[in-house]
Amino acid sequence: MNTPTLKSLSLRLALGTALGLSLLTGAAVLAPQAIAKTYKFADQGDALSMDPHSLNESLQLSFTGNMYEGLTGRGKNLELVPALATKWSNPSPTVWRFELRKGVTFHDGTPFTADDVVFSFGRTQQGSSDMKSYTNDIASVKKIDAHNVEIVTKAPFPILPDVVTGVYIMSKKWCEENKAEVPVDKRKGVENTASFKANGTGPYRLKSRDPGVRTVLVRNQNYWAKIESNIDEAIFTPIGNDATRVAALASGEIDMMQPVPVQDAARLSQNPNLKVMQGPELRTIFLGMDQARDELLYSSVKGKNPFKDKRVRQAFYQAIDIEAIKTRIMRGAAGPTALMVGPGIRGFSQDQNKRLPFDTEASKKLLAEAGYPNGFEIKMNCPNDRYVNDGEICQAVAGMLARVGVKVNLEAESKATYFPKILSRNTSFYLLGWTPATYDAHNALNALMASPAAGGRGQFNLGSYSNAKVDDLTAKIASETDQGKRNAMISEAFKIHSDEIGHLPLHQQALAWGMRKNVELIQRADNFNDLKWTILK
Repeated sequence: MNTPTLKSLSLRLALGTALGLSLLTGAAVLAPQAIAKTYKFADQGDALSMDPHSLNESLQLSFTGNMYEGLTGRGKNLELVPALATKWSNPSPTVWRFELRKGVTFHDGTPFTADDVVFSFGRTQQGSSDMKSYTNDIASVKKIDAHNVEIVTKAPFPILPDVVTGVYIMSKKWCEENKAEVPVDKRKGVENTASFKANGTGPYRLKSRDPGVRTVLVRNQNYWAKIESNIDEAIFTPIGNDATRVAALASGEIDMMQPVPVQDAARLSQNPNLKVMQGPELRTIFLGMDQARDELLYSSVKGKNPFKDKRVRQAFYQAIDIEAIKTRIMRGAAGPTALMVGPGIRGFSQDQNKRLPFDTEASKKLLAEAGYPNGFEIKMNCPNDRYVNDGEICQAVAGMLARVGVKVNLEAESKATYFPKILSRNTSFYLLGWTPATYDAHNALNALMASPAAGGRGQFNLGSYSNAKVDDLTAKIASETDQGKRNAMISEAFKIHSDEIGHLPLHQQALAWGMRKNVELIQRADNFNDLKWTILK
């Protein structure tokens, strides 16, 4: 059966209800026009590596997803679809069998087989991999024959087909020949051939790579499926400055860019040569705090860790004026949240989505009760080219915390240096964004809220929040097939996390893509940009 086991959890219906299918429109299915069209697109930051297992970041996975594929994939409405596997079945609670697509070759002409699948899943569990949280529930991946594999999970895991959409398959032969058997380690600055070259099965292949400057993809003429796009060459350029990016679009230097600065969206929409596509994104922006160390790395408090005290965490929460961030920083293009997942994610409950009130006096009182009547100093790490107005959000938070006596030493920097730093847990207080790749609450629980453990659980719980009951619920949620019981456990886990102020959720940001009028594309709510559906008229 090539359908998810939890039929009642229909992703397409959930997204249709929560977001409205109109958000995912923007491109009719058009017959490809004449080939040899060049498409130029830009983002505020670069894809930091061509290695699909080196960084679990949406831009990188979106970009490399044009070259690499998983066993399963996503359709235009985010529905689960076959990719390198044509069928899958669940013959016993912990066993999944995938029938692989025949006649597929990698870009270098090497045939795709089960050996590549076994190798790629094993590669994601290497120490340098940033994708371990996708495969930490898997016990083994076995080759049955050249075009069939068996995945055995540690416990029943009904959402496995959703999870493996993010596990891109690499060529075992190519990786071995190029000494790229293990992923690039962004934390340690260790590179290998997979940093700059690529060899996938996807609809586009890598022509050239100049990190931070320009990356060129060209059409894969031997792709196994019909490519709806008429793009022969795609040129990607990172343009960090908002004004420069907008000017490049307005002048016709580029055909598409994201994100559109919130202050420019209305003006660009009025340009007869341009259009702006907007809609909610499935990403939650939040703040994390080091709750593990006995003394923070970057704080004026010595000999103890103030974030281990719930009163301090709550004081920070209630010092943040989320409505001011929404109106002044995000210009309304954000939905304030109390949860670590948003609408459109299975397990989200609007009934639980109630923030603690913004209250500076309550915040000051909590700090005083915790022993910090005059506040303290703390360093805050923040990217300035990854999320919508990320640097400005952090500046606003710093200003709000100053009102309750907390002096924030803000360190905002490019994601190229930011991610290696915080992924190494070299931080005391940080901003991060997260889109559950499975569109299921278990993903956020497993990656962000469960206690860090070997194999990938809690891999992005960078402040090491820990609660044994949340860990237990996360494991049970992974295996539960009864939707009612599953939702009840998700709700319980979220309540524990919220009551303990495990993180400081801020908002779900909105998507805003700008493009020339002759561009037709699909805007997915997970912010993935698929060239195979992009058409230049």
